[in-house]
Amino acid sequence: MEPTFRQIRYFIAAANAGQLSKAAMEINVSQSVITTAIKSLEEMVGTPLFDRHSGGVRLTYEGNLFLDHARHIVESVEEAIRSPRRIRDDIRGTINLAMSYTVAGYFLPSYLARFARAFPQVQINLSETDRANIEEGLVTGRFDLAVMLTSNLVNHEELSHDVLIRNRRRLWVNAHHKFLTRPSVSLQDIATEPYIMLTVDEASNTAQRYWNRTPYRPNVTFRTSSVEAVRSMVANGMGICILSDLVSRPWSLEGRRVERLDVTETIPTMDVGLVWAHARTQSPATRAFVEFMQLAISVNDHQASVHSSLD
Repeated sequence: MEPTFRQIRYFIAAANAGQLSKAAMEINVSQSVITTAIKSLEEMVGTPLFDRHSGGVRLTYEGNLFLDHARHIVESVEEAIRSPRRIRDDIRGTINLAMSYTVAGYFLPSYLARFARAFPQVQINLSETDRANIEEGLVTGRFDLAVMLTSNLVNHEELSHDVLIRNRRRLWVNAHHKFLTRPSVSLQDIATEPYIMLTVDEASNTAQRYWNRTPYRPNVTFRTSSVEAVRSMVANGMGICILSDLVSRPWSLEGRRVERLDVTETIPTMDVGLVWAHARTQSPATRAFVEFMQLAISVNDHQASVHSSLD
């Protein structure tokens, strides 16, 4: 037996939603259809892809690996269907593209590879740097375009931007944390626990802004610029942290589970998007990249975005 494209899409829907009933509602099919599709996939793979629990389902280690491949399959098929062969030899040139650290590590590489296949005559010169340098480089013309955390953007007078994705921020805890048994978790609750503070891409500044709206403060026991260090420390029970879904992975490098919980207060999203100087005219190559990213993200949002929607 071989998996069907429909089964793979149903699997992704269930993985994103965390509940079969919710997944069924989101893609307008019956819950039994999704249940049957997942059961067939598990029989083909030869191992459970989900752990069932009272609140829904969550991926097993093997399920998480399968999800990565499944998303690539859907991505490739959607691109093949929706792209009227945008390989255009007439679009050529160079793009000086800047990116922030989080974007470079967790968002952009797969899109760059796909753009290179679609536009082989366009050369992209990449630069990874911080927000201040990106903003200055765009204004002076050192960079043609940037992909960065637009929620951190300061220079709105000279720069335009287009948000591609908005990432929820949620609480990370280890697999045995006491918060997992509670119906809700607030910033007041979080303030009583050891807190691992991420500092890269101004994450600590963002955290300070939403904490400052409350009388509480995180009990920061360690600061790090490494997302993997945060993941490992949380997984090993050394602390908790609020981070975006973009950098979330359910397993640490040691193979320990990291769980995510919603926080009762409104936590601002981490937005990723395109930024350019509105006083400068975009070249055809730059415009092609902008349009490519907008189309690619719209396809992904339709099937499986970092906000857990599919179809």
